[in-house]
Amino acid sequence: MSSELTLYSYWRSSAAYRVRIALGLKGLAYRQVPVHLVKDGGQQHAAEYRALNPQELVPLLVDDANGGVRIAQSLAILEYLDEVFPVPSLLPADPAQRAQVRALALHIACDIHPLNNLRVLQYLSAELGVDDEAKNAWYRHWVEKGLAAVEQGLSVFEGKLSLGQRPGYLEACVIPQLYNARRFSCDIEGFPRLLAMEDRCVSLDAFKAAAPEAQPDAVAE
Repeated sequence: MSSELTLYSYWRSSAAYRVRIALGLKGLAYRQVPVHLVKDGGQQHAAEYRALNPQELVPLLVDDANGGVRIAQSLAILEYLDEVFPVPSLLPADPAQRAQVRALALHIACDIHPLNNLRVLQYLSAELGVDDEAKNAWYRHWVEKGLAAVEQGLSVFEGKLSLGQRPGYLEACVIPQLYNARRFSCDIEGFPRLLAMEDRCVSLDAFKAAAPEAQPDAVAE
């Protein structure tokens, strides 16, 4: 099946970052359409984009080679890519290891990330009147607590990457979350397994090309 993929993305979205990494690991060409999550009140809320994705979130993957199917939610996209383009795989072949990878990835995507999602932080400020100092402290508390659990979970890989000598599904979730953690000055120095995993990934082409600063819509701040 030929690749005719379009990714609706935002340079700083860690969820979109996950998908960019996965596309790079699979060597898949794709067209990127930026959706600015702040400009114009948030372009994800515009009627044109809402018609594509009623969730009003990024990322969104459109596969024209498969009838123009539209897939929202980053982990659903990763699963789709692994099923439609199975080589190279993103998940281990062993069922137990595959479940362990998914469990850690879900902890990042479902337990850590929602609490530091832009719309949640905006609600804290705009609707609840939480000042920036308190909001950032709240953010750091949940991210550091969540990453501590991921750090412990990585012990099952005995210092290896999730696919032995190469990264995949798990690393596509870990590296964006570490990027977010640094943005908000989280203390991550006590997580040697996470930092070692990151160190083995960031120099790889798929991760360099997916980095926020390398995106066409990135802006200097």
